[in-house]
Amino acid sequence: MSQPLEIPSPRRTRRSHAERNAETQARIKAAVVDAVSELGFQRSTAAEISRRAGVSWGAAQHHFGDKNGILIAVLVDSFNRFAEQLAGISVEGMSLEERVAAFVDAAWEHFGSPHYRCTFEILLNMPAPDWTSQELPLRDATLDAWRGIWKRFFGAAGLTPRRTVAVQYYTISVLSGLAAMKRFEGPAAERRRIELGLLKDTLVRELARGSD
Repeated sequence: MSQPLEIPSPRRTRRSHAERNAETQARIKAAVVDAVSELGFQRSTAAEISRRAGVSWGAAQHHFGDKNGILIAVLVDSFNRFAEQLAGISVEGMSLEERVAAFVDAAWEHFGSPHYRCTFEILLNMPAPDWTSQELPLRDATLDAWRGIWKRFFGAAGLTPRRTVAVQYYTISVLSGLAAMKRFEGPAAERRRIELGLLKDTLVRELARGSD
């Protein structure tokens, strides 16, 4: 008679110190996003963030230095998410209309998310005159990355530099405004589709103008 099968014991693998640190940092950043998205910036206190992350505030400071360090890390994560969404889109062979549609749809997936809502709240509470030496390189790197993304999608449009900046800022303003309205008005799927359609139409018209 054959012996009954036995379920092998799972092998326990010890996580490295770096892996444990990364996991803790991810929990802290996720706690910031959840708290700020749900409660707003002012009510997202150190105690609230610590509670949601399941760590002491001392541990949070150990990983990020202070609350400002945590907020900067969240901003970096948020932009990286945005960049990764757009990086996954191949624009080769696309018409202008298709590139605009792909860009706006992917951008809205980010701008309409809790991550961007958190980003927006943080930026509103970090006035430009208060940028520290740590934040200035972040701002410059973010702008450079944004310009790179835009160039990949629309670099062939041939707009003048001044017009390009104006169209970029217009796009960000519209998406940010729609994100703000989403928080106050709740679900509005049909209206949002129309509003994003208007943005797409505007971008196609402006980008098609070239340097005229």
